[in-house]
Amino acid sequence: MLRVFVDSGSSIKQEETQYYNIELIPLKILLGEVEYQDGVDLPLDVFYDKLINEKLFPKTSLPNLGELEERVNRYTLAGDRVLILTISSEISGSFNAIKLLFKDNENVLVVDSRMAVGGMRLIVDEINKYRDQPFEVIEEKVNALIPKIKIMAIPETLEYLMRGGRLSKKDWLIGSLLKIKPIIGFLDGKVKVLAKKMGLKNGMHSIVSALGELECDENYEIIPSYTYNEDNLTKLIEMTEEKYKKQMRVRDNLDPAIACHWGPGAFGYIFVSKK
Repeated sequence: MLRVFVDSGSSIKQEETQYYNIELIPLKILLGEVEYQDGVDLPLDVFYDKLINEKLFPKTSLPNLGELEERVNRYTLAGDRVLILTISSEISGSFNAIKLLFKDNENVLVVDSRMAVGGMRLIVDEINKYRDQPFEVIEEKVNALIPKIKIMAIPETLEYLMRGGRLSKKDWLIGSLLKIKPIIGFLDGKVKVLAKKMGLKNGMHSIVSALGELECDENYEIIPSYTYNEDNLTKLIEMTEEKYKKQMRVRDNLDPAIACHWGPGAFGYIFVSKK
């Protein structure tokens, strides 16, 4: 049997693990002097209260590797295979640390998603199509999908991405000028400014238009995502063609491990392009 572990950078919630047939690996979050496990003991309302009202800037760190090793070894000793999907190695040390941890276990495959949040959900869906196949086949299918996954989001502010080291100061300066609304996504595993639009409405139109321009694949979900306030996401969905709305199953209010870098008020789409 194949067991799939996914780190909480995917923003998959504990209550969704049965749907995806996975186990979660919680990243650690430090708020002030208190350390939490993402998605385990830090409710979103508590997180945002500390972020917005107490002005605490969070720090994220690696999951508990000892606990993970114990969980994984329990399965492999019983004859199961284990696949571990991590957040992009360009923004977290999880992939390299976990890869090193299991380097001598041929029954463990560690996969670098090269992205985060809904993009990882789409990868899990792909993994689930090939659970009975050898590792080589699963890895080939995943690596073919990753370049086609598009994350396009508009943050309310770039301050959190810049302070957390997920965005360069140059991109922060560009996005902070005048009324420019940067569209943020992933390129080569890194968080980048994909486009710059004058005003929020133009930014929304750019994301909606991308579904057609990049030939959104109807065989995969579109994942609408937001942090804290979903008002702008609702407006974005209202601007979107009905055929694309049918591909939307959930609205993902991002988990603290990612929301702490995007900040409150971010929103956007994650989808698979045919190009």
